[in-house]
Amino acid sequence: MSSRLWLPGAAVFLVAALLTGALIGPVHIGLGEALESLGAKLPLLHVHSPLSPVDESILWDIRVPRVVLGALVGAMLALAGASYQGVFRNPLADPYLLGVAAGAGLGATIAVAYLPHGTDYQKILPPAAFVGAAVAVVVAYAIGRTTGGSSAGATLVLAGVTVASFFTAIQTFIQQQHSDTFQEVYSWILGRLPSSGWSDVTLLLPYVCVAAAGILLHRRLLDVLSVGDEEAASLGVHVGRVRLVIVVCATVGTAGAVAVSGLIGFVGIIVPHAIRLVAGPSYRLLLPLSVMVGAGFLVLTDVIARTALSPAELPIGVVTAFFGAPFFAIVLRTSRRMFA
Repeated sequence: MSSRLWLPGAAVFLVAALLTGALIGPVHIGLGEALESLGAKLPLLHVHSPLSPVDESILWDIRVPRVVLGALVGAMLALAGASYQGVFRNPLADPYLLGVAAGAGLGATIAVAYLPHGTDYQKILPPAAFVGAAVAVVVAYAIGRTTGGSSAGATLVLAGVTVASFFTAIQTFIQQQHSDTFQEVYSWILGRLPSSGWSDVTLLLPYVCVAAAGILLHRRLLDVLSVGDEEAASLGVHVGRVRLVIVVCATVGTAGAVAVSGLIGFVGIIVPHAIRLVAGPSYRLLLPLSVMVGAGFLVLTDVIARTALSPAELPIGVVTAFFGAPFFAIVLRTSRRMFA
């Protein structure tokens, strides 16, 4: 397929995924009914909605916000994963590389363990997880920046691993002391898209917009960084500054996504590598495609999560892991060729 057709193709995939997520559920809502309902909400169209008030509420207050939230989370995780892989030239880098997951888990654990019983955890967990993720990344960066030169990227990765291990140990200790918090934290860690309306969407949207804009504006420089730090510097690229901007943007966006959805693994590895296999490694194309395909992928996996065992619901992190584990073998086989 011509490179000019990849973006329109990804856009069609995303639209199809959004429609699938909005229409599929225990209550049947047809495409025509949904479109007429949408027309009834537009000020210039005098269309009467064929849906009952209950179906209207299900569509616009439950399903559509959840689908939009899934699209935002999936787009951000896929974009962050592709960005980290380019900045650190590491094909196995994922959005949680710098301790975001461990910090968010610790923040959520502290909130559940030490806040009074009866607290509305759906409102408390997102800001607590975001603060924990931000603290973890700040500590990792403070440790990693103690060395410079060509090893700066590798040192930052090792600092993230160190911080993640330390924060995970603290989280485990707190859970041992407050065993009654385990179930609440564990269900959050497995990943889920809440059906709580538009509040989570409005919470996450600014982070995703700012982070995505910052990364996409640097997508050409990521192609330059792929040749190596010294070569990129010789071409006039300020390697340290570019790496800092992209890492900050990707990390802030990931922290926001984790705060509202919990830990959803493999999206940041599956989507960028799948795109590389079919569309090539250029970040000018890879990053926009990661946004659209990542959004559509997570929306469709959420459909599987809420319908596979209906009326029960699988954690979405379990579904992404089901697809991600076998794909990981493909990554290991192809990573040397793509990142040599």
